[in-house]
Amino acid sequence: MLILSGVSLSTGCGRRAASAAPPVTLPVVRVITVKQENIPIYGNWIGTLEGYVNAQIQPQVSGYLIRQDYQEGGYVRRDQVLFEIDPRPFQAALDQAKAQLEAAQAQLARATLDVKRDIPEARARAIPQSQLDDDLESRRAAAAAVEAGKAAVEQASLNLGYTKVRSLIGGLAGIARVQAGNLVGPSTVLTSVSQVNPIKVYFSISQQEYLRIAARIAPGTVNLLSRTSPIPLTLTLADGRTYPDRGRILFSARQVDPQTGTIQIVGAFPNPNGVLRPGEYARVEAITQILKGALVVPQRAVTELQGGYQVAVVGADRRVEIRAVQVGPTVGTLWVITSGLHPGEQVVAEGAQKVRNGARVTPEPYNRGRR
Repeated sequence: MLILSGVSLSTGCGRRAASAAPPVTLPVVRVITVKQENIPIYGNWIGTLEGYVNAQIQPQVSGYLIRQDYQEGGYVRRDQVLFEIDPRPFQAALDQAKAQLEAAQAQLARATLDVKRDIPEARARAIPQSQLDDDLESRRAAAAAVEAGKAAVEQASLNLGYTKVRSLIGGLAGIARVQAGNLVGPSTVLTSVSQVNPIKVYFSISQQEYLRIAARIAPGTVNLLSRTSPIPLTLTLADGRTYPDRGRILFSARQVDPQTGTIQIVGAFPNPNGVLRPGEYARVEAITQILKGALVVPQRAVTELQGGYQVAVVGADRRVEIRAVQVGPTVGTLWVITSGLHPGEQVVAEGAQKVRNGARVTPEPYNRGRR
């Protein structure tokens, strides 16, 4: 009897141990609390750099080029001599003009003496009045010849000065398009000079972007299209580096380009070290809108499914609700949610693929810095 009882007790304990259920482990997810933030919306465009002022250097007189006086690709000062044209023909023309002026002045002096002499004689009727009239006419003609001679001397002097071709602005000089010995004239482009500090950037925004910006413009507000806009411009260079100095808007074009459907915007950037050069391409970025009180979540928290978007929301009872949402623009690693969420709710930012609707989870805080 004792042996049978022991067997029965041993068998009962084994059955109770076998029927005990193992503890349930809830999946761990990382959640983030939905907050309202003021989110800046950025626009990105491809821009082209151009000199702030660009001057084509052309001579004002024709002649043979005898010298180049500047270093190609270097900086030149305003009024610095860049080229020289053979001055000898122009010096000869100046000397001839001076000689003709002296002859005209001598003729004027003689005509003036004739008038002084004939005035009292005409009053005394010693000579006919017509002779005095002729003398007066001769003096007027001689005076006109003197003025013409002075103008000729001035023009000849200017032409002689034009043989030294000077830069109209200070800036970066280009490659010479002619060489010493070439015959050049007013239609010949010798080189170009560009003012590069500051330097301009040209970029175009679409009609749709323009209309979105214009729709938010109110009297007294700051916007990208304003000539006095303080909105800074950021420049990303071709090698991916961000240019350290911020730019500003100068102006926008008056009309839409009918061929491209865009509006051109012109900005300017400081360029004290000459790093930026005309003709470069760069990406321009600027704030086009600030969404006030926007709800944002990490992009990885949003799942796209059959053209719609959804997020996993963890309730107070730790149960998951798969909820459809409407999305707005993306900003960096964040996504703006326009409807479907409320401030203070917790959204699964990591581990959403491990849960289903109605499942219970173990939420842990999500760190935006995590990868």
